[in-house]
Amino acid sequence: MSAPRAAIVGVAGTVLTADEMALFRATPPLGAILFARNVATPEQVRALNASLRDLLGAEAPILVDQEGGRVARLRPPHWPVFPPASTFENLSAPAAEANAALLGLTCRDAGFDVVCAPVLDLRLPGAHGVIGDRAFSAEPAEVARLGAAWVRGLHSAGCIPVVKHIPGHGRAMVDSHLDLPRVSASRAELAADLAPFAALAASGAWAMTAHILYEALDAVLPATLSPSVISGIIRGEIGFDGVLVSDDLAMQALRGQPGALAAQSIAAGCDVVLHCTGVLAETADALAGCPVLSDRAAARLAQARAAARPQPLDAAALLALRDAELAAAA
Repeated sequence: MSAPRAAIVGVAGTVLTADEMALFRATPPLGAILFARNVATPEQVRALNASLRDLLGAEAPILVDQEGGRVARLRPPHWPVFPPASTFENLSAPAAEANAALLGLTCRDAGFDVVCAPVLDLRLPGAHGVIGDRAFSAEPAEVARLGAAWVRGLHSAGCIPVVKHIPGHGRAMVDSHLDLPRVSASRAELAADLAPFAALAASGAWAMTAHILYEALDAVLPATLSPSVISGIIRGEIGFDGVLVSDDLAMQALRGQPGALAAQSIAAGCDVVLHCTGVLAETADALAGCPVLSDRAAARLAQARAAARPQPLDAAALLALRDAELAAAA
């Protein structure tokens, strides 16, 4: 098989189609991301993930958005409910870590190795509700404290976390799924948004970019497409040197064809791009336009994988710890 493109893509349904398999053999993506449309039962999800790795390689990353609360692809009746991140504000780090470990065990059992969480955006009053209770707190130090616990918990379950949405989505007044948010905050004001990401810059997690235009950082381009934001702010001021993955290129915050956007994102400094629709023609265009994975990105991927070493975990004890603290706080 040829070298993988620096892309993680969606698939259409609960099994791979012949056309998808042919495309992935011809222009292999680095990995895949699954959504509710791809999830039916535990056995089916495991089989789909196994078929993806048979095709793409044993170490192909397979991602899932499993934050808890509103953002969960694995849901009852087959999987447990996890509370939203905001539930843990002012609770102990061990309770947050236990919850993340349990969440990670659930994902790992289903065949996922990369969990798109935790959210390190600030929960700011008056902002669009797309973040809301997905965020731990409005206070940067509290977000960093709980985010670090979340990363430890996911790592202990053998999962790679993805912190999001760097350099901060908390000030957005519109949903980037639907339009491009423009943030007019000053550089000084944005220091609060950057702080949690800086605190976790060396944690071993991946980071996902925000499709947001920060007028004080780049007056023309959103962060995902901005060399100055990625080099000067994410890699420079924040100090993040891990795997940088774009948010979904198909979101309406961005305009353009998938392949052109993939090339622009990689040229701007992303290591990997996401394209999530699972629409075959769009996926084919994204893969055709996306460069192959760079050696530097491959090294970052290996470092992140090494940080996610599964530990012997007592799920019953973790559940008891978490639930006791949630009950006490209720």
